[in-house]
Amino acid sequence: MSLIQPRTLKGFRDYLPEAMIPREQLIATAQQVYRSYGFSPIDTPALEYLEILTGKGSDETDRQLYKFQDHGGRDVGLRFDLTVPLARFAAQHVPKLGTPFKRYHIASVWRGENTQRGRYREFMQCDFDTIGTKSVAADIETGLVIHDLFQTIGFSKFTIRINNRMVLNGLLDKLGLASKSTEVLRALDKLGKIGRDKVAEEMTATAGATQEQAEQVLKLSDLAGSNAEILAQLAPLVSGSEIGEEGVSRLNEVLAGIAAAGVEEARIQVDVSIARGLDYYTGVIFETFLDDLPTIGSVCSGGRYDNLAGLFTKQELPGIGASLGLDRLLAAMEELEMLAKVRTPAPVFIPYFDGDRLGAYLKLAARIRGAGIGVEVYPDPKKLGQQLKYADSRGFSVAVIAGANEFAAETVQLKNLQSGESEEVSLAEGPNTLIARIRSILSIG
Repeated sequence: MSLIQPRTLKGFRDYLPEAMIPREQLIATAQQVYRSYGFSPIDTPALEYLEILTGKGSDETDRQLYKFQDHGGRDVGLRFDLTVPLARFAAQHVPKLGTPFKRYHIASVWRGENTQRGRYREFMQCDFDTIGTKSVAADIETGLVIHDLFQTIGFSKFTIRINNRMVLNGLLDKLGLASKSTEVLRALDKLGKIGRDKVAEEMTATAGATQEQAEQVLKLSDLAGSNAEILAQLAPLVSGSEIGEEGVSRLNEVLAGIAAAGVEEARIQVDVSIARGLDYYTGVIFETFLDDLPTIGSVCSGGRYDNLAGLFTKQELPGIGASLGLDRLLAAMEELEMLAKVRTPAPVFIPYFDGDRLGAYLKLAARIRGAGIGVEVYPDPKKLGQQLKYADSRGFSVAVIAGANEFAAETVQLKNLQSGESEEVSLAEGPNTLIARIRSILSIG
């Protein structure tokens, strides 16, 4: 029998321990921040009825859908994001759960798109959303969660760009382009990728806008200054449009609320050229960029979508939320050298080189593990040098070394594998002294 060549599909990837460990740490950080604001975890199936997914994002996401017939002959598709399944979930369950309902959802999604840096056809999103309120407080809180999330991850230089689709829709209404808003906004959303001229061409080609109308829309990208100055320049552009004026007013309220919570003004920036490509956004929108790596694109995006659940229920279920692009952010952190090269989640290594004392090694490991510190015991009684070489290759922080002489004297050798320094620690009165020394080396309380 010939061997099958081991390989992964294009656009998909395996995660080795050194990639998966920081990935799980990032997920844990997102969970911590989301829970601190009162968001509860949910999960939904990877497969949905095709009618649930199609026509909810954009023509592009419809093309990228992985879709097929299941064994029962039903048309189904793999979810392309976590927001559309949330709309279905909300229509189905929120009447029993009550509103406002705050959820987070961390799971894989699939899009058959061209691969690019930090982007794969299967990728993980870390979403949080508030369902059942149109309050500006929920808009403000969304910005605060994004801010706290990036601070907690360890970024000191990032910018949250903010806009409101009502501002854009108000301007399009004034320009007579309201009926073509979807096409115009999709083109505008590509401004950072394809440039001003190409966006103008797309607006005229797909939306039927005149060159003058396209230029009027693109004036949004010319607005500059502080947030207050940009909003002051924006006001006359949407003057006379009720929805546009409401959008400007709402932006002012969100900025004031975020500032009241202590966020520096430099961290949040009005950018009235961002549109978000998905069709379901209706109000405030957010995009987050890393100041040291802006070319990787937005690493956390979202906004308000007040009509999405209306496709599934007559109950009004407005929503707002955002999604952390986990894999794109990890690619950025790797490029910025923010990820430690660690291949083991346990910081402590115990070599097993006295073949008659496996039980003693396991007992010692259990005591350290009982104090909440991860420990790995080597499985085979090989030479100590071989085992320490293994420990170095895996990135352990500390080795607890004991042979016949140490067991007889009720001591161990504690070796800091980063500095190479060793010290003798007594076990005569139990493991507490050893555990305290390990905690000190690992800098944990």
